[in-house]
Amino acid sequence: MKRVLILEDGTMFHGEGFGAERFTTGEVVFTTGMTGYQEAITDQSFNGQIITFTYPLVGNYGINRDDFESIEPTCQGVVVGEHARVPSNWRSHLSLDSFLKAKNIPGISGIDTRKLTRKLREEGTIKGCIVDADDEVNLDHAFDALKATVMPTNQVAQVSCSKPYPSPGTGRNVVVVDFGLKHSILRELSKRNCNITVLPYDTTAEAILTLKPDGVMLSNGPGDPKDLPEVLEMIRGIQGKVPIFGICLGHQLFALANHADTYKMRFGHRGFNHPVREIATGRVDFTSQNHGYAVDPESIDDEVLLITHREINDETVEGLKHKNYPAFTVQFHPDAAPGPTDALYLFDNFMDLMDTWKETL
Repeated sequence: MKRVLILEDGTMFHGEGFGAERFTTGEVVFTTGMTGYQEAITDQSFNGQIITFTYPLVGNYGINRDDFESIEPTCQGVVVGEHARVPSNWRSHLSLDSFLKAKNIPGISGIDTRKLTRKLREEGTIKGCIVDADDEVNLDHAFDALKATVMPTNQVAQVSCSKPYPSPGTGRNVVVVDFGLKHSILRELSKRNCNITVLPYDTTAEAILTLKPDGVMLSNGPGDPKDLPEVLEMIRGIQGKVPIFGICLGHQLFALANHADTYKMRFGHRGFNHPVREIATGRVDFTSQNHGYAVDPESIDDEVLLITHREINDETVEGLKHKNYPAFTVQFHPDAAPGPTDALYLFDNFMDLMDTWKETL
C-alpha cells in the first residue's frame, strides 16, 4: 500500500505503508537510537507525535515481551527508512507490523529519513500527517487539516494512571508520581527492593505525605510542563518534607516549582547518544533522552537551585539540585531503556539520599 507523509509546510514524502490503516496527524520528531524501537514506540513521552527513526533498518528483531515501556502506546505514527518485514531474534514473538496494527498506529517506510531529519534539524519540529495514497478525501484536505490541528495540552492527563496502584517491595517506601512514566523506572526501583506506590499526576501534596514515603519520584512524561500548574503546588508542598528525585518532565516541573523557566527547543533531544557532564566531578555519561523542552539557565535562582549537569553538545541544563532541601533532578533517563547504563548510579544516589534524610528525623 502506498502512503504519503505530508508536512505542514507542503513537503511530501512518498513511501510504503505498514501498521494500521488510518489517517493520522501529529508532531513529527526524530530519534537517533540504533536500537530500542520497541521502547521508543511505547514511551509515553512520544504521546501525540509521529516518530522518525534515523537508523535505516527498523523492525529486524521484532517485538518481545520484556521491553515494553507502557502497555498502550500513544504515539501517532512511525516513519522508517526500511521496514524489516521478517524479524529474527530468539526473544521475538511479534513483528513490528503486527504490533502496530494491534495498537492502531500507522507506519510509513521507504522514504528518505536523512532528508526529513535534516529538515527537522534546520527548521524545527513541525506538524505532519500520514495518509494512504488512495485516500482521496484525506489527501485533498491534508493541508487544511494540518493547519487546523491544535496540539493538545492535556497530554499528561491522557497517559497518567487514573487511580493509585502498588508495586510491592520490602524496602524503602517510594511514591512515584506518574506523568507518563516508563516501566524501566519501576524496574530500577524494584531492583533496589523499594515498596512503590504509583499515584496519578494530579495527586495533592497532602495525599502524598499521608502515605509517609521515604522519597518521591517525579516521572517523565509528554508535553509542555507549563500545562501543569497544579503540579507545581504539589511539588512546593512536599519539598523539604521528603526527598525528591525528578526525571525528564519531572525535572522541568521541579524547576518551574522553584520559579525557574522552561522553553521549547527547536527539535529536542531524542536518542541515547547524548553526552552529559557532571559539573562537580567532570564525569561524562552517555545518556538516553526524550524531551522537547528544557530549563532556561538564565532563569535559575542560584541561591535556590544548583546546576549539576550540562549537555556537552549544546550546554542545555541536564541536572538540578536544591540548595536547601533533599531534592535533585535530571533531564535525561538514568533508567536507560533503551540506551547506555552509565547513569544508573543516580538511583543509588536516591537511595542514599532517602537513608540520610531518615537519619536526620
